[in-house]
Amino acid sequence: MVTRLISDYRVSLRRACEVSLLSTSVWYYKHHRPDNAPLRLLIRSIAETRVHYGIERIVVLLKREGWHESPKRIYRIYKEEGLNLWVKRPRRCRA
Repeated sequence: MVTRLISDYRVSLRRACEVSLLSTSVWYYKHHRPDNAPLRLLIRSIAETRVHYGIERIVVLLKREGWHESPKRIYRIYKEEGLNLWVKRPRRCRA
């Protein structure tokens, strides 16, 4: 919207942001997300080779390999990849 105001009405960026109720800091903001691709591949390869390992064991293996990432971040990637283990329901004893 701001770019259209600037090009159509030939106003400054500051004025266009003011009209559209947008802060100039929001306009200039660039996100700084880290690249998860290598970590994502490593988590997937561990989960595929060791099928019965859950998230806790994968976190330990990653720390042993030198990846000092937050367990919350590792768990988020683990869930996004669809690697959650199935939880077995206990069998009920019928008398």
